[in-house]
Amino acid sequence: MQYIHLNQSGVFPFSRKQVVLIMAGMMLALFLASLDQTVVGTATPRIVADLGGFAHYAWIATAYMVTSTVVLPLAGKLTDMYGPKYSYLVGLVLFIAGSVLCGLSQSMLQIIIFRGLQGLGAGVLMANAFTVVADLFPPEKRAKYMGMTAAVFGLSSVIGPTLGGYLTDSLSWHWVFFINIPLSAAVLALFVFFFPAFRHSDEKQKMDYPGLFTLITCVVPFMLAISWGGSQFGWTSPIIVSMLVVSVLSLGLFLIFEKKATQPIIPLAIFRDKSISLSFAITFLSGIGMFGAIIFIPLYYQGVLGLSASSSGTYLMPMMLSMIFAALIAGAIVSKLGRGIKILGLLGLAVMALGLFLMSRLTPHTGYVTSIAYIVVTGFGLGITMPIYMLLIQNSVTKEVMGSATSLMGFARSVGGSIGLTVFGTMMTTLFSHGFAAQMPAALKASVPPDILNSLGQNPQSLLSPQMQQQLQHSFENMGLQGETIYGQLMETIRGALTSALGEIFLAAMGVIIVALLLNFFLRERTRTPARTRAPIPLDGELVAQEVRIEN
Repeated sequence: MQYIHLNQSGVFPFSRKQVVLIMAGMMLALFLASLDQTVVGTATPRIVADLGGFAHYAWIATAYMVTSTVVLPLAGKLTDMYGPKYSYLVGLVLFIAGSVLCGLSQSMLQIIIFRGLQGLGAGVLMANAFTVVADLFPPEKRAKYMGMTAAVFGLSSVIGPTLGGYLTDSLSWHWVFFINIPLSAAVLALFVFFFPAFRHSDEKQKMDYPGLFTLITCVVPFMLAISWGGSQFGWTSPIIVSMLVVSVLSLGLFLIFEKKATQPIIPLAIFRDKSISLSFAITFLSGIGMFGAIIFIPLYYQGVLGLSASSSGTYLMPMMLSMIFAALIAGAIVSKLGRGIKILGLLGLAVMALGLFLMSRLTPHTGYVTSIAYIVVTGFGLGITMPIYMLLIQNSVTKEVMGSATSLMGFARSVGGSIGLTVFGTMMTTLFSHGFAAQMPAALKASVPPDILNSLGQNPQSLLSPQMQQQLQHSFENMGLQGETIYGQLMETIRGALTSALGEIFLAAMGVIIVALLLNFFLRERTRTPARTRAPIPLDGELVAQEVRIEN
């Protein structure tokens, strides 16, 4: 064992070759984990068609989302205890095992369970990405590479839907999971043979088991409740209420245990710093706004403008590319100037709010170029914000809690996104139903059978399914030309109601981002200029000597 001190920049003194290999492994692992969030979406209808169990359709995504979210704080703690190499190896093994078992699944129950296993591995891989950047680069250089890391998420969003559709159509849905195996095996070999084993302290650490148990019993019921509430079960149903009560009680116990723990999973002391607390709050709110934008944009292109699923994915690509470009630019600016996090945060959130406002003005008659311009503005603002708050956190905490603090940022974004998806999904159903009833002309309402009106008023599925449109059109054929007119008016009413509902959702997302923008005014700049570069200052303000161990 060789003991060395951190250098003056607070990073490990690896060679250039080692840095390149570490960054390559980290970004490939992150790409695999983030890609699997989007690549499965286009294959889900085919999976359900083959395995049955349409009632559990959403669980293929929910299982992955719940487990990948709940493991984030735990992964950060494991990284602080054992270093990133062994944490990555565990994550990759879980991810590969989950991918193999998902591809071999013969029932919906099997694929749901194995997607949860895959999500555990993916959560570990995502939690470590930004921590590794902080280990390799001093604060004045960290921003540029943080932007590159954030851009991986955008790149996976561009490639994922197209790749998933291609594999499903050309081979089978099983290959959406099997494709992970050779890619993950190559990354695993890279980590085994070339990724150095290091950790921040030789001090023996132990797992906080009471904190771990109460964290799981807090997050899992909460995530399930907001996923099921309003769709699988009513919000006042016993199962939803029970899960929320368990979650709240577990949160109280978790806070009690963490205050007493000598080595907590989540070091609550970091929240004494106002800028750290504000950064988490802004990231949480940004997660809500991000889902308000990204999840419902395809619904506009497919439902309102009538594009196919693959075509709508193509139209989303400019937004993702603008997000990647903005993340790289924001990182480069902070890296060059040595500061600017607060100003860039204001700019990014303002641009994102502007984009959401413009998107709320979309109509069935908006041109393709105009709609793309609006979503590009939104993506650009989102891209600016993605790396900078993570950078502020890393410049504010000590190396001993870097993994935990960094993983909490991803946790805040994921929980915010889950809440945003639930709230905006409920809004969509309610606003569409009210809009459909309000915009329905009296003469048209009298001409359409009540059962058809009730069915169409529940959701805009008829705009997304060519088969449903053909069935609906066929039901009016016996009325001759009048039937064609009624069908056209009915489709126009549905499009108008959907457009109005989407406009309200985009405005609500804008309101959330404006709150985040106001919080940003109270941040304190934490990026250190090159002349003042040194390791982050502990929360008690005292400089401490830090020893690290390199295991060869």
